[in-house]
Amino acid sequence: MERRVVITGTGLLSPLGNTVAENWEAAIAGKSGIGPITLFDASRLATQFGGEVKNFDPATVMDRKEVKRFDRFIHLAMGAAAEAVRDCGLTFEGELVERTGVVVGAGMGGLGAIEETKLVLVEKGPGRVSPFFIPSCIINMAPGMISMKYGLLGPNYGAVSACASAGHAIADAFHMVKRGDCDAMLTGGAESAMTELAFAGFNSARALSTRNDNPQAASRPWDKDRDGFVMGEGAGILVLEELEHALARGAKIYGEIIGAGASSDAHHITAPHPEGRGARLAMTNALRSAGIAPEQVGYINAHGTSTDLGDVQETEAVKKVFGEHAYKLAVSSTKSMHGHLLGAAGAIEAILTVLALKHQVIPPTINLENRDEACDLDYVPGKAREVQGVEVALSNSFGFGGTNATLVFRQYK
Repeated sequence: MERRVVITGTGLLSPLGNTVAENWEAAIAGKSGIGPITLFDASRLATQFGGEVKNFDPATVMDRKEVKRFDRFIHLAMGAAAEAVRDCGLTFEGELVERTGVVVGAGMGGLGAIEETKLVLVEKGPGRVSPFFIPSCIINMAPGMISMKYGLLGPNYGAVSACASAGHAIADAFHMVKRGDCDAMLTGGAESAMTELAFAGFNSARALSTRNDNPQAASRPWDKDRDGFVMGEGAGILVLEELEHALARGAKIYGEIIGAGASSDAHHITAPHPEGRGARLAMTNALRSAGIAPEQVGYINAHGTSTDLGDVQETEAVKKVFGEHAYKLAVSSTKSMHGHLLGAAGAIEAILTVLALKHQVIPPTINLENRDEACDLDYVPGKAREVQGVEVALSNSFGFGGTNATLVFRQYK
């Protein structure tokens, strides 16, 4: 009998809020979490705004010594994991600790710690570099710290594939539970690349919006006046669990993950394939994995970054996969509200997609005021939309290097 995989816990920290409930309420209200940068002095930069996590004290989920030792992306991962574990109600003891693993993705890792330590090296010499420097910034330390906190002995590693990292992490975790390697997995993504170096690099690549006079209107997927993506930070963790295991303990179930697809553009280091070939293949593979027809999908939480090329190519890919049904789909980009969380994007978007199915409400794409003529799908502009009978949804995540991930979720019945 094929094992089914359900979502029994969620945790979120993002520019929209510090809990899942806060994030969901802000998303369906069409609120923006974007504002001026406060984490560092951005006055020299072409882009001086982004999506920051606000009023989060990592000492509430970590020892204060650990807070000092580890980069902010690990703080955020621990915060989201703490909420997800509380939410799912699992007690990690006995055989379950050997049957539960952690896979968490990040694209950039501890860039802040790297920048700060380089200054210490230059100004004070190698003898003053912290012995905790390396573990403070390596990407697999996010899942490592989660596994240590909860004593989980199952698979433990980081997924690193740029902006598809969280999507690939969730896909790996899904397959582990489905094939019987584990009974539960903590999975998702974490990212905090809110540093001067990261912004300078993305500005040099002309990837970021420079709408400093109106930050909340800067992330505008599919709009004619879009001028780049908006950087965000945060973390999202989902608890995936085998259905019978969840039912046996009376767990609440948010939804079901039924498929995952991956692909490569094999085209360019940063630009998507001009015909959306990789995006198309990721969605096609995901539908095949789930064993469903394109016509069964009612919603797509798009990658939708607000970039010139990406928005057009994702639109073309959707039309090639779904044909005429593409025009019957609701497609939205929650990045218009929380910005682009890079390696963590797929996690927050997966959680919002699951909640959309559970509550039968589609989050909107805000700031879509003057639609690009090349982008002609139903992008749910401006306001959330109540729906009925939308049972299946996709969540897309695409990254530099031409790496693509698509997840398929189904309303649990």
